[in-house]
Amino acid sequence: MIAQINISKDNVLHNIKQFKKILPKRVKISAVIKANSYGHGQNEIAKILKNHVDYFQVDDLAELEKLRTVTKKPTLVFGYVKNNELKRLIKLGAIPGIYDLKRLELLEEIGKSENKRIKVHIKIDACLGRQGILLKDVPEFVKTAKKLKRVEIEGIYAHFANIEDTSDLTHAQKQVGIFKKAVNIFEKNGYKNLIKHMSATSGVLVYETTNNYFGMVRIGIGLYGLWPSEDLKERYKNRVSLKPVMTWKTCIAQIKTVPKGFTIGYGLTYKTPSEKKIAVIPQGYSDGYSRLLSNNGEVLIHGKKCPVLGKVAMNIFVVDVSHVEGVKVEDEVVLLGTQENETITAEEIARKTNTINYEIVSSINPLLP
Repeated sequence: MIAQINISKDNVLHNIKQFKKILPKRVKISAVIKANSYGHGQNEIAKILKNHVDYFQVDDLAELEKLRTVTKKPTLVFGYVKNNELKRLIKLGAIPGIYDLKRLELLEEIGKSENKRIKVHIKIDACLGRQGILLKDVPEFVKTAKKLKRVEIEGIYAHFANIEDTSDLTHAQKQVGIFKKAVNIFEKNGYKNLIKHMSATSGVLVYETTNNYFGMVRIGIGLYGLWPSEDLKERYKNRVSLKPVMTWKTCIAQIKTVPKGFTIGYGLTYKTPSEKKIAVIPQGYSDGYSRLLSNNGEVLIHGKKCPVLGKVAMNIFVVDVSHVEGVKVEDEVVLLGTQENETITAEEIARKTNTINYEIVSSINPLLP
């Protein structure tokens, strides 16, 4: 194989223990493994964590079907699933997120046809503005839900909109207030033991350790040793130690020396200012190595940072190895991770491409082994 994603089991377990250390023991943990575990390998991560968490969370039916080949752990499915896929979802033991009455009533019919009770979690739109039931619609929703015999409302949830990039929690407090009002309507109608949850990784750090209201958290980015933001890292790195889980490796495909004035790559965006030794790297934007790293990124070879020269193409790009001694074809190349005493982080790549670390890792092609 010319490239591979390595994940550290030890670091995954270290990270989950860090969150358990700061959470009350009564709080359940859902491990978010959607999007191929943020690029880290869905089932590889699931096998590591299945005895360390209470739930898994995926996005859709395809992810659930894949997960069921390695575990029957209770699994929340919070993305959209088409109506004609719902029966298959339920047969696989999913706990779907619900945010409209029609979907709830359709699950009631499936429950009757399958002769089973179907657990669901209800999504409240507490000023995030995506899926969810608006507070004004909750009374009508509950009125209908109470009539259904085959649907069991196990949990109720929302999602913080802006808690990782600010120390001003005004909007977050507003969201919690709306959520509690919605929960209160459910409780007044007989739903007394709902699992309540709002926090992802950032919420765990900022909110969960100082409240006694929520019963579950949904940990995603932190599992993989990545911080939701630089601000949270600075504020909480002395309380929580996170270790990156992923290393992305490939090898050198060709080495050659090119003369001064030689252009490299599509678009003629780089011309050598002097004679240079270059290495051809067999990865590209189809593998998840962003085209925005053209003339901008770096890789590690022999523990040294080697700059990208020219445009990143679909399956290939070029780096400068003029300063690397003893370099040869098929030497290891690290695109993300540590080699010897140097490291390239997802955050570093995110800064260079004007995005976030989530996108860097989750964009890696899941076909890479």
